[in-house]
Amino acid sequence: MEIILLEKIINLGELGEIVNVKDGYGRNFLIPQGKAKRATESNKAEFEVKRVEIEKQQAALLKSAQKRSKALDGIVLEIKQKSGMDGKLFGSVSNVDIVEALVNKGHEVVKSEIRMPDGPIKNAGEHIINLNLHQEINVEINVNVIGEE
Repeated sequence: MEIILLEKIINLGELGEIVNVKDGYGRNFLIPQGKAKRATESNKAEFEVKRVEIEKQQAALLKSAQKRSKALDGIVLEIKQKSGMDGKLFGSVSNVDIVEALVNKGHEVVKSEIRMPDGPIKNAGEHIINLNLHQEINVEINVNVIGEE
């Protein structure tokens, strides 16, 4: 399936590129998410008319993400959680808990921006968590989980 990308997608292409993708990926993910359109002649013409406007929107999103990354750079979160004697938590610290702690500190973050490749945190101690604020902007934050007995 040929599609026109409406934003930069890592490992696929830049804004405005016409690329071939598998039918399911295009039909079930890219098009419903608003990240792409089918590459028909009418859509190509419509995209060229709106290209400048779409580029401005993407530049504004990038600028906003850069501003947020400066505010989040070097932040240390402390989250208290009940734990046993050995430091294992009763339950876990998930991306929802991290979002809640960041919002309480006055930062705008949504759950989908948090990357936890090892899954939820299940032990007390310091952990490094990645935030993917934009396709091009990643920020590392320190999460210090304090175990309470």
